[in-house]
Amino acid sequence: MPQHTSPVTLSVVTPMYNEREAVDHFVARLRPVLDGLGVTYEVVAVDDGSRDATVARLMQLREEWAQLRVISLRRNVGHQTALRAGLHSARGEYVVSIDADLQDPPEVIGEMLGAAREQDVHVVYGVRSDRSTDTVFKRSTAGVYYRVMRRLVGPWVNDQAGDFRLMSRTVVDVLNNLPEQNPVYRLVVPSLGFSSAEVAYVRAERVAGETKYPLSKMIKLTLDSVTSFSAAPLKIATWLGVFAFVLCVGLIIAGLIAWGSGTVVPGWTSLYIAVLLLGGVQLICLGLLGEYIGRIYAATQNRPPFLIALDTDTRKDNEPAEFASPSVR
Repeated sequence: MPQHTSPVTLSVVTPMYNEREAVDHFVARLRPVLDGLGVTYEVVAVDDGSRDATVARLMQLREEWAQLRVISLRRNVGHQTALRAGLHSARGEYVVSIDADLQDPPEVIGEMLGAAREQDVHVVYGVRSDRSTDTVFKRSTAGVYYRVMRRLVGPWVNDQAGDFRLMSRTVVDVLNNLPEQNPVYRLVVPSLGFSSAEVAYVRAERVAGETKYPLSKMIKLTLDSVTSFSAAPLKIATWLGVFAFVLCVGLIIAGLIAWGSGTVVPGWTSLYIAVLLLGGVQLICLGLLGEYIGRIYAATQNRPPFLIALDTDTRKDNEPAEFASPSVR
């Protein structure tokens, strides 16, 4: 593995959204772990436009913990984009991404760092050996998601590895230079093909607060994952169109046979079925096309994916300064 010059050995990136109830528990467990590693480190807490007192509490904690760096985004942009902001800001030779809900244990970070150094790999995935604390619905929908992703992206996608991972500076630099507008890192990182290892852990219950991944966000993550990695939905639209065409041809043939035999067939039934079928298929196809066209449109606008309102690493005289994302500086 190539050597990189960095003032910090380890960066821990933590996206947060309305985590005021969890942040004290998170810091209480994370800090002793990092202090005990014997390496220089920083903790990059990225507030994703929280509406509670998350930022205020982080600023208080920073007064007693110099390695804690607080980045506040101007608005809520979603977990993956907040993680992207943290990766752009992290300076470490190695970078760990972890959520603040303590479902992924900070104590595993030391194992990850040791595995990266001993096995000379670029990525170490945190793999859940037991996720019985998740609901049956969460486990079943996650299983469907990863099965679909393995078919679309490739067999290297691990269905028990989320966003808890350690990456080398080489990997982080590659990720930061990707032109994607909506990267899904749990798919992007394994698709790059860097050497990797795994560290198993037992997934715990959320320490406090409510989940930040309700059904609506899970659906959005699935849509982003599919459209970012595959054109398969467009092919599905094509086959739906072929199926509708064949079915309509069959209805036409049946109608002509009935007309030729002199059988009286009520016309509204066949017309009703044909209109509904064609209308439904057309709307599905237009919706799929619209998703891709919308992403192309967003890419051509080249708007910054996030804007930083506050970064304590660059504040002066205790006054918040304003910063833009790296793409617009």
